[in-house]
Amino acid sequence: MAMEKSRFIKLKKEEYGIKEYIKRNLGKGKISRLDIEYTPVGEKIVISTAKPGLVIGRKGEKIEELTNFLRTRFKLENPHIEIREISNPLFDSQLVADDIAMALERMGNLKFKVIAYKKLQEIMKAGALGCELRLSGKLPSERAKSWRFSEGYLKKAGESSKEVDRAQAVALTKLGISGIKVAIMSPEKRIYDQIIITDGIKAQINRIAEKPVEIIKKPRKSKKTEEKKE
Repeated sequence: MAMEKSRFIKLKKEEYGIKEYIKRNLGKGKISRLDIEYTPVGEKIVISTAKPGLVIGRKGEKIEELTNFLRTRFKLENPHIEIREISNPLFDSQLVADDIAMALERMGNLKFKVIAYKKLQEIMKAGALGCELRLSGKLPSERAKSWRFSEGYLKKAGESSKEVDRAQAVALTKLGISGIKVAIMSPEKRIYDQIIITDGIKAQINRIAEKPVEIIKKPRKSKKTEEKKE
């Protein structure tokens, strides 16, 4: 049991080292996710990115260089790198968080509101159901150390909350470190408690509303009949 535990910890350390090296090597804002799958043939490394051309390089030179480094540095027997393209980067929370972090590093913390509002509008105009951006840390503000920018529908509890894509990033600016948290609910996600009213249901409601309601009046008992019963 102890041997299995130590092997598992060693494996996870190696995975973390591989992921961190690839992210640093390719640069911030290029990779959304990185998954490692172990197969009988070898190690399959899946890189999700919105810019596959920059990751692959000219004639695949970056992929070849990365494969050779993983084989020598991390002792992988047969590493195979697969690229998955992200169709809409505005619905990917990690890419959005990295993009905001790079904008803060480039433009400075003084324009954090402009950066956040602009990115929020872009995401919502692209068709997202809801979005929330949280910026904290060294921000030039007297009111609060954390700012929240949100719009649309975003579930925070229940089954629908699992459909929300969440990520975070760190920006190293002149004033200090700023943290960015992003939560996005893309249009293809499922909302479990959503009620969709179709044309058939609308027609049925209209028929019920137009139907006259019959009021049945009960005959009132006179005082004389009540006195006789007593």
